[in-house]
Amino acid sequence: MLTEKEAELMNMLWEKGPLFVRQMVDLYPDPKPHFNTVATTIRILETKGYVGHEVLGNSHRFFAIADKSEFRSKSIGDVIRNFFGNSYKLAISSLIEEEKISVDEVKEILKIIEQKNSKGNQSKSDNP
Repeated sequence: MLTEKEAELMNMLWEKGPLFVRQMVDLYPDPKPHFNTVATTIRILETKGYVGHEVLGNSHRFFAIADKSEFRSKSIGDVIRNFFGNSYKLAISSLIEEEKISVDEVKEILKIIEQKNSKGNQSKSDNP
């Protein structure tokens, strides 16, 4: 899982593409973090295997190695496993109790699930 600061940098790299540390600092709103803070955090992400770099002159330009969609699904899985006993039902229930998700959003999710299930059943019936 990522810290809040690590997630901010990963989102920058996913949205903007390869960046130098100075460019990352410039993308922050005021008050901007110190250059060394950003450099340390990006190196931690590199050590974790989420970020790579290329040498350009005397500098390093960093890029995301981790794919955002793969990372998102792995991270959600980690949260569900670590905080909800691997129960997606418990996680959704918690979101509803805390009013983080509306009834309309739950209905929308159910519709997506039903559509996915009906497509899955259609493809199974198409294959003898």
